[in-house]
Amino acid sequence: MPKTPHVGEDELLRRAVRGDEDAFLEIYRAHQASLYRYAVRMSGSPWAAEEIVQEVFLTLLRAPSKFDSARGLLGAYLFGIARNRVLKHLERAPREVPLEPDSEANAEVHGSQADKLAHMQTPAAWAERSQLTEHVHEAVLRLPPDFREAVVLCELEELSYKEAARLLDCPIGTIRSRLHRARALLLAKLEMWRSVPRRATAR
Repeated sequence: MPKTPHVGEDELLRRAVRGDEDAFLEIYRAHQASLYRYAVRMSGSPWAAEEIVQEVFLTLLRAPSKFDSARGLLGAYLFGIARNRVLKHLERAPREVPLEPDSEANAEVHGSQADKLAHMQTPAAWAERSQLTEHVHEAVLRLPPDFREAVVLCELEELSYKEAARLLDCPIGTIRSRLHRARALLLAKLEMWRSVPRRATAR
């Protein structure tokens, strides 16, 4: 398949709306992965994340005129749609089932890190670390949506405070505050989890 010549996002979108599959695929490939990572980390559900991403691109094609390149990049616009869909999903299903340790989405997002740990540590040590990682992700999924979003964007997606603030359309101080409080909650949750084996041993 011949590559689509490098053109601006607004021109790619115009071509995609007219039925240019190559133009649509270029848009899709540029943004699908990051949107999916955000959606699956926020929802804890690969199925929901796939539905959300599909809705994002359908919305784009159905109402392309809503994207204004003068106001920002296409990626930021798509993220805004994804964020609205995620928040609606969380309102409908606030207690989504957490990711299973062996789920395909979890393996895709965290597989490379787990492989490195497996090579660097003994099997027993890796098993303990793997269990801790599972608890971390479960704890993130149980954070309030605002706090969870700050952790997903700044810790997992590794965006700067400025980038996260721009995406969420809020002050940088708000991002710092949410992240600080989210970390405190996560540390408390993990300390509670760590204390369970200690209490069991003491008995």
